[in-house]
Amino acid sequence: MSYIIVGLIAYLLGSISFSVIFSKKFAGVDVRTKGSGNAGSTNVLRVAGKKAALCTLICDVLKGVVAILIAFLVGKIIKADNNIAAILCEIAGLLVVIGHTFPVFFKFKGGKGVATSLGVLLTINWRLGLICLVFALIIMILTRIVSLGSILAAVLFPVLCLFVPWSFIVSSDSHLSYIIFSIILALLVIFNHRTNIVRLRNGTENKLNFNKKDKK
Repeated sequence: MSYIIVGLIAYLLGSISFSVIFSKKFAGVDVRTKGSGNAGSTNVLRVAGKKAALCTLICDVLKGVVAILIAFLVGKIIKADNNIAAILCEIAGLLVVIGHTFPVFFKFKGGKGVATSLGVLLTINWRLGLICLVFALIIMILTRIVSLGSILAAVLFPVLCLFVPWSFIVSSDSHLSYIIFSIILALLVIFNHRTNIVRLRNGTENKLNFNKKDKK
């Protein structure tokens, strides 16, 4: 029952689409109908500007953080052993990203889950989260392509998880569960970027331009 409760809370939390909320507040438009059509902070930047994008980014990251902390707290309340407590956090991490991608409050049309995944990573294992964040930022700065940095960071996470079995929010007796979790999360982020991958292969992927908004 605790798995179901934690999963449901995480999914509903993830379903709060701050990109839609802030794009309407700052620009009077639904971000899903403009620019790339993606309900994420990158498209909010193009459509509604830096302030709206920053608010979206912060709130999306916090969704991941809060979901994991709730799962951790539930584990403490029910006095779960380390294995169960770890699984609770893993369920929360996956479901909050799924909620962000398929939000029940916004007709199941959400974002790609990168910022929320970052919040999950930073809370589940802050060292691995920081490494993935710095790696993604370097790729984004060098290429000005957000999707490429996001995809490569998603791939890096399970690789790091495989070789670094410490600093997790809960020390599980079986590190295998964290490895499986990291692979599923990476595959989810990559799946959400499938159209970006096609554009990357074709050399037509959008690049960030901080000097103007996309008014389309």
